[in-house]
Amino acid sequence: MASEESRPLLDPGEPNAECKVQNKNLYLATFAAVLGPLSFGFVLGFSSPAIPALKKSNNLELRLDDNEASWFGSVVTLGAAAGGILGGCVVDKAGRKLTLMLCSLPYVLGFLIIIAAQDVWMLYAGRLLSGVASGVTSLVVPVYISEISHSKVRGTLGSCVQLMVVTGILGSYAAGMVLDWHWLAVVCSLPPCAMLAFMIFMPETPRFLLNRNQRPEAMAALQFLRGPQVDHEWERRQIEANAEDPGFSVAEFKNPAVYKPFLIGVTMMFFQQVTGVNAIMFYAETIFEDANFKNSSVAPVIVGVIQVLFTALAALIIDRTGRKILLIVSGFIMAISTAAFGMYFKTMPLSSGNSSHLESLTPPNLMLLQEENHLAWLAVVSLGLFIAGFAIGWGPIPWLVMSEIFPLRARGVASGACVLTNWFMAFLVTKEFHDLTGFLTSYGTFWLFSATCILNVIFTVLCVPETKGRTLEQIEAHFRRAR
Repeated sequence: MASEESRPLLDPGEPNAECKVQNKNLYLATFAAVLGPLSFGFVLGFSSPAIPALKKSNNLELRLDDNEASWFGSVVTLGAAAGGILGGCVVDKAGRKLTLMLCSLPYVLGFLIIIAAQDVWMLYAGRLLSGVASGVTSLVVPVYISEISHSKVRGTLGSCVQLMVVTGILGSYAAGMVLDWHWLAVVCSLPPCAMLAFMIFMPETPRFLLNRNQRPEAMAALQFLRGPQVDHEWERRQIEANAEDPGFSVAEFKNPAVYKPFLIGVTMMFFQQVTGVNAIMFYAETIFEDANFKNSSVAPVIVGVIQVLFTALAALIIDRTGRKILLIVSGFIMAISTAAFGMYFKTMPLSSGNSSHLESLTPPNLMLLQEENHLAWLAVVSLGLFIAGFAIGWGPIPWLVMSEIFPLRARGVASGACVLTNWFMAFLVTKEFHDLTGFLTSYGTFWLFSATCILNVIFTVLCVPETKGRTLEQIEAHFRRAR
């Protein structure tokens, strides 16, 4: 099996190059950790099938109007932003493993509140609580995986974070086609339970343990993660040789080794969200209805499948191609596809998504609408191309780079700021998406997203470092030298 193959560890020129690393337990620990991203993928995807059902609910106390549906879809991002702050404070104190295990509680409790909801505010509370868990998870899992991995597989394993997120989104879409929203919430609560069960048996990261001067525990973790044929003492010395004072203060942001990667990480998270991806994913079904796509409930599932396939492709090639080239290709693809999608809406002569208007259409207008439906392929292809482009670059890579570029002592605080930026921008884009389309029109909104994608490319070329094949200590040393 591939997971049992022995592979060279770290750089071939290092003293332990003759040693062999066994990745089986490393893959097992990664699988346990990425059940967290799978969980918040289910959280993100839950709103798409749930909102149409809640808008038609027979229970008047739970029936959502357009504004309430907007809050139901977007409040999870506010919780995630708060989770980013909370995670940044906790992850360096409680540790990566314990923080991740504790995330399972608000996930499950949030969905239980949704299931038992008697009014709209309970729906909001459940979404907010699951959002907090999502924010903490989106911070701690990339950090955990980067700190247990070695440089040969870190890119691939780090990309699995986004792969599991989109798998969770697809799972929500698919399950929402056959389950009502109550039972869908039950299904969504299962992955965090599995995460808790698996993480109990996984180790804490060696870097965190060494930072706490827990050498015996760190050596045990390295033996579990690398197998018996590796010079664990050599790797321990490499980690400790590059370790600095574990204390961190705000004054250290004057240090280029801290503020440069911090600005890069925060800006990448900002640009990831202003592509409009979360607005598109949260309202995928509605967007396809507006595009007059006949089977709008199936369309999000198609989008989810595309996202899973191309995120998996990114995970397979990222340690060969590098981070920057995928970000550049991704940005260009998204810019072209959102421009084309905007062009589709620009050519639409009628307000879409109102099937009730069909009865009142005169024959000439009905023929015009039927002719326009032949252009639905443009909307579908454009949006599918956008999702594919996002999945191979700007979906997984900002999270991966975030987990790689920060020095150990600043990793919790800096990662927390990145997660806060990401989810706060996700909230703004998601919550204001409908207002934005009203102000700029649908085509103007997508053209705005296209312009931001071009800015993504420019930023990548000028500012983002290539981290392929480097250890975390080498990346940190790079920023220390770049003064």
